[in-house]
Amino acid sequence: MTIWATALLALGLVLLLEGLVYVLAPSLVEEMLRALRALPPEARRMIGALMMVLGLLLVWGAKQLGA
Repeated sequence: MTIWATALLALGLVLLLEGLVYVLAPSLVEEMLRALRALPPEARRMIGALMMVLGLLLVWGAKQLGA
């Protein structure tokens, strides 16, 4: 699988999961946004960086398993 195919697969999975949250629990999304607004920008930036690293590790692990 090429890097572009992997990127498209990862993006598709993100959109699938994001959409699922909005379909199943829209009020939870609103609560999470309120909680995020209460955090200082530095904390939000750190959470974003950690999520990026976790996502990269998951994609790398999936590639190692043959995806």
